[in-house]
Amino acid sequence: MVVKEERSIEEGLLQIKDLNEASDCRITASVIFSTFVAVCGSFSFGVATGYTSGAEIGIKRDLDLSIAQFSAFGSLSTLGAAVGALFSGKMAMVLGRRGTMWVSDILCITGWLSIAFAKDVMWLDFGRISSGMGLGLISYVVPVYIAEIAPKQVRGTFTFSNQLLQNSGLAMVYFFGNFISWRTLALLGALPCFIQVIGLFFVPESPRWLAKVGTDKELENSLRRLRGRDADISREASEIQVMTKMVENDSKSSFYDLFQRKYRYTLVVGIGLMLIQQFSGSAAVIAYASTIFRKAGFSVAIGSTMLGLFMIPKAMIGLILVDNWGRRPLLLTSAFGMCITCILLGVSFTLQKMQLLPELTPVLTFICVTLYIGTYAIGLGGLPWVIMSEIFPINVKVTAGSIVTLASWSSSSIVLYAFNFLFEWSTQGTFFIFGAIGGAALLFIWLLVPETKGLSLEEIQVSLTRQPDE
Repeated sequence: MVVKEERSIEEGLLQIKDLNEASDCRITASVIFSTFVAVCGSFSFGVATGYTSGAEIGIKRDLDLSIAQFSAFGSLSTLGAAVGALFSGKMAMVLGRRGTMWVSDILCITGWLSIAFAKDVMWLDFGRISSGMGLGLISYVVPVYIAEIAPKQVRGTFTFSNQLLQNSGLAMVYFFGNFISWRTLALLGALPCFIQVIGLFFVPESPRWLAKVGTDKELENSLRRLRGRDADISREASEIQVMTKMVENDSKSSFYDLFQRKYRYTLVVGIGLMLIQQFSGSAAVIAYASTIFRKAGFSVAIGSTMLGLFMIPKAMIGLILVDNWGRRPLLLTSAFGMCITCILLGVSFTLQKMQLLPELTPVLTFICVTLYIGTYAIGLGGLPWVIMSEIFPINVKVTAGSIVTLASWSSSSIVLYAFNFLFEWSTQGTFFIFGAIGGAALLFIWLLVPETKGLSLEEIQVSLTRQPDE
């Protein structure tokens, strides 16, 4: 009886899909403003990601940090983010998407101010952990919130704006890190969080969350604000309510229920994408770009400035292509580009070690680092978060989202802490390892990652969790 009832609900949902095909894609000022407010946190995320690259020399000099202390400082952000990730899904369900963003702002502001006014390594590390916990919440709730408020035809573009603002934060660090102190840089990292704190008072809550914990009236009010006062929201509201009803019986499922056969595939995809995103070296290359340039003999000031200028245009490419090309083609292109550029970086440092073509290593290193970050940005940089926000039904989004986010941040912490030691052990070997993982990523994406372009969240979740008749 349960199987028959679930099948009838799915059929009803697919009928709604046919009706929705005729609906217009309305991009209202409310959706744009709500997305802008949400991605303010992503800007702070980007500043934190690249902060160690721009602040390394100044912090080491002013606070007399050793390599081990600075490596620990760099990795503490991701360690704090792993802790934040543990509570991100539950907090987003209990406090709502807006409430969770407010908590993340408090943590990030506290952390950035602690770093900006730090007098010793203890306050520096405390600030890094506090801001990291805020980033753990941001990394989960921002793409989820945007995916839940945006029209399905442009959901990928709007959710990918998360990556665009991260790159804007990175660009600021790379560009201004050459001219302003590390303390001022930390204050600039806190600024977008202050903007978000105020902006959240004026944006609607996620209609999907309201369908779960609120009333039909609250759901309709939220949709009306997002789609326009004169828009017909009945079809979209019905679709959301049908999906909520379909998962209602599982709404109090335990942690172990997440490993049911119908959720196993989506869990593998979500965790797998996060692991290959981090173990392909992205966090290390971005955080320690200046170290790589210095080792290659390329000017750190020129390299950082050029990267800063390059960050926003290359993120715009992914923003434009994500709803035109789709998720899979961009992910495959990204993994291939990261694999090739890492192999070339390994070759470059091999030539340096063998003292062959010494004038080639600096230029080739700069080109490869730039192309690596560029190919990372169009796919593996932002799309794992987009797909994570799409594939999990709301009844398991709490647990699954927390696990996936934890996988991302814990693996990032490992990579960031180990990079400096790996780099000292074997410069070229480090990049050959990253290149091999990039090659494995290609195979994983080709075999397992689904295409979600142009489908509503409810349609995606029905197709991915539907089990064959037994």
